[in-house]
Amino acid sequence: MFGTKKDKIKDTERSLISETMSVEGTINSSGAIDVAGLLKGPVYSKEIIVRETGSVTGSIEADHVEIHGHMDGKVSGDNIVIGATGTVKGDIDFGNNLRTENGADIDGYIKKSNKAKSKLATDFLFSKNKDEKKSKDNGKPEVVVNKEKEIVA
Repeated sequence: MFGTKKDKIKDTERSLISETMSVEGTINSSGAIDVAGLLKGPVYSKEIIVRETGSVTGSIEADHVEIHGHMDGKVSGDNIVIGATGTVKGDIDFGNNLRTENGADIDGYIKKSNKAKSKLATDFLFSKNKDEKKSKDNGKPEVVVNKEKEIVA
């Protein structure tokens, strides 16, 4: 009814926030994101490209970051490109490569860090590793500790 397994969307495909769209909140993606519209909030992704019409207010943490539009917040990534039309108002923390094109506008500190891999794992949000599944399937309730009280789930 909904197509074959071949037609299902993979989490490694690109997501688009189009020019006519405005999104507010935390964005988590194990794939790539193209931002042509407005995005307010932190972004955690494998790859993010802020197009010329795109604007991000909040932090970005990704392995690969390209900014050709407007960014207001901290940018952290392994490979970062600030395009000729890109504007960054915030600090840039890169691990491997930083490329700025003629015309790029940066207002903030730039730091090269020897940080480890990003917080994003291959099993990021959409699947759990075997150890997590085993620990939850051991028949015991999961205990979540809150500062105010203990909750048994």
